[in-house]
Amino acid sequence: MNPAVEHSHKELVELRIPSRPEWVALARLAAATVANRLRFPIEEIEDVKLAVAEACTAVIQHDGHGEFIDVTCEALSDLLRIRVRDSGRHGVARAQAPNMNFDEARIAGLGVFLIRTLMDEVSYDVSPQGTDLLMVKRLTGATDH
Repeated sequence: MNPAVEHSHKELVELRIPSRPEWVALARLAAATVANRLRFPIEEIEDVKLAVAEACTAVIQHDGHGEFIDVTCEALSDLLRIRVRDSGRHGVARAQAPNMNFDEARIAGLGVFLIRTLMDEVSYDVSPQGTDLLMVKRLTGATDH
């Protein structure tokens, strides 16, 4: 197969779950299934699952979270790109958004620190319009035997 064609081949899995803790396991399972399909080692699949759980939990704990969380897993030949986002609550005033106290900020920061440790790339935006977190995990050559 032509490597350029293989690299451009991607698969997309989209999942919408209620913004409640009992649904986080489904997001973890979906991301793990996609990572397994890409042949990530089991240790890295566990990292992906934990990062997705942390991301979903951070969205749920955010005061302005919306009714649903959208999880998108994009599988490319050499990486997994996962986006976790919600649309926020309609009508949340901009002045109400930054009402997180110091302890909550430390906890949220710890979740982001953990996600950054587990994934290769992480970027996020939290605003009154919602939370948008993008994570990338690269497939290493460790699976070649």
